[in-house]
Amino acid sequence: MHLINETFYIDTLKPVDAMSLNQLMIRNARNFQQFLPKTLAQNLSKEASENYINHKAEALNNKLEYTFAIKEKDTHKVAGLVILKNINWANKQGEFAYCLGQEYSGNGWMSKSIKAAKHYAFSKLGLESLQILIHKSNTKSINVAKRAGFVWKATLKQEFISEKQEWDMELFEIENN
Repeated sequence: MHLINETFYIDTLKPVDAMSLNQLMIRNARNFQQFLPKTLAQNLSKEASENYINHKAEALNNKLEYTFAIKEKDTHKVAGLVILKNINWANKQGEFAYCLGQEYSGNGWMSKSIKAAKHYAFSKLGLESLQILIHKSNTKSINVAKRAGFVWKATLKQEFISEKQEWDMELFEIENN
């Protein structure tokens, strides 16, 4: 996937990104704990982030999952992630998960990144349908999905199970037309 603009770019995660990824997760732990607890849990130390990056590189090579870093152009620090997961090649369908550090929020980085990821999934990977599952309280994520052309389809009851509760999730979808 390729996107470069004046302030950020998208790239695959590399071993050199481990410290930056770990710092992003730690700085934003409260927010990520609520909506991306598994990703956070896998990045609580530099060594854990190294393992995460190696695992994601293997998943990408095997076409199981595609994890991309949103990086600040000047510093090359990891500002966020876009993950294409739960890929069903038979149905040509995938699901996005994403996060962005609070300090980068409000600049359109995530909306532009999801649009680029959507284009990549449709044009390069041949997927025909993409989904995003979002908790109704995550209005920033809902706005990102809508700006990228995703449309609300349904409320999925008890779709996400955290350590403390089961959450209903809002399903947003887009078809490649």
